[in-house]
Amino acid sequence: TSSYITMTRKSKQPGGHNPLTYAETKRLKSSGYGTQSTRLTSQSMLPFGHCCLSLSQIEGDAVATPSGHIYSRETIVQYLLTKNRELKEQKAEYERMRLQVENKRAEWEETQQKKAQQQFRSKDQGAMSNALVLKGDDGGEEKEAKTENSLSHVSYWLSSSQPNAATATTSGGDFDYQKEIMALPSPPPERPPSPMSGEPLKLKQLIPIHLVHEQDEGISNNGERVLCSVSHKRITTQDAVAIKSSGQVMLKSVFDELAKPSMICPVTGKKFKDKDVISFVKGKSGFAASGNVEAKKYNPTLT
Repeated sequence: TSSYITMTRKSKQPGGHNPLTYAETKRLKSSGYGTQSTRLTSQSMLPFGHCCLSLSQIEGDAVATPSGHIYSRETIVQYLLTKNRELKEQKAEYERMRLQVENKRAEWEETQQKKAQQQFRSKDQGAMSNALVLKGDDGGEEKEAKTENSLSHVSYWLSSSQPNAATATTSGGDFDYQKEIMALPSPPPERPPSPMSGEPLKLKQLIPIHLVHEQDEGISNNGERVLCSVSHKRITTQDAVAIKSSGQVMLKSVFDELAKPSMICPVTGKKFKDKDVISFVKGKSGFAASGNVEAKKYNPTLT
């Protein structure tokens, strides 16, 4: 009688042979095996009103970008100056590489023109050249030279008939201009990208804003939290907006209730339009309601 070996339930589980148990997986994850995930706390989040570059409280002038991110003027200006200098160097390098391709194209066109002229002269004088007879002391040498020249056209296995790679590439070969251009790296952008949104950013696009801190109002000594300029409530994870003409920062709910109906800034009394309103990126906290509070890092596994 033949006996059949049945597979155990464990070997049929997804993941292939020898799957790990829960205890083994938990033990291996502590050593960096598998995808790592952790819950971010409030200390890992950038509070509202802090510079998105220096990640610290803004001490001097604060500015905002059209994407709704807040920066310290000193930090963002230094960033733009550095990036503009790097872009200038990248543009010079790109132009140098582009000029090399253009020079190669000009050399190839000149070579092709000379080759066409030479072929035309050879064709025009073909009859006369065929009638010429090489003069020499020994007729056998003349016959041997003519035989070698005739064989070079039909005997491709001869060394004299093999193409020269260097000559074919530079002088006699085809030059693909589009291929050479496509091989170049992409040209650098005209403007440096925004640190957070990646959109092109100009210096004149920076919008000065007025931030009211708790320390300014005598509410707290640390002064890290930003207050609404109208209601003096803390701005943490709520929606906030700013008015370009006045630079005042306020809660979205306060703006909809007091400023939007009359289109007049409640603090300065200046009129504004819809295009003058900037919506800020919401601040985050350790609570899941404020956004994504979990970070993951993928590591390959054996199963």
